[in-house]
Amino acid sequence: MAPPAVFALPFFQLYSAINLFDTHIAVALAHCLFNIPLAVWILEGFMSGVPKELDETAFLDGYSFWRFFIRIFIPTIAAGIGVTMFFCFMYSWVELLLAKTLTSVDAKPIAATMTRTASSSGYELGLLAAAGSLTIIPGAIVIYFVRNYIAKGFALGRV
Repeated sequence: MAPPAVFALPFFQLYSAINLFDTHIAVALAHCLFNIPLAVWILEGFMSGVPKELDETAFLDGYSFWRFFIRIFIPTIAAGIGVTMFFCFMYSWVELLLAKTLTSVDAKPIAATMTRTASSSGYELGLLAAAGSLTIIPGAIVIYFVRNYIAKGFALGRV
């Protein structure tokens, strides 16, 4: 876990060498490098908080591994999943350094497009208004899904 600025130049050189520069895959891989360790770190606390007796009792009751996992384990750590979703989304959504470094034209994210405010003909207010509206929608969706679990998740995971 390191700041994105440390990896910006190596990513640029690597992605240029393997023809991934200015692709959506380049930005997605860069975000995965930072979000997966964060998600594992947050979720580990929630997963280790599930008592082993719950697992053993479910197997004694005839639950298969997958039935236990879907019916008991996932609902038990739902608060942790919500908190993890929130943090991973917020990290990726506001991260601009990697997006601006790894793209030039074709794969420019909305947040990077919003930083370009002036053109030769002046401000592109229509583009900025559309990008601003599109920026709000994913955040509202994430907040809608995690609002029931976020307070409980902060208390349980000691985040």
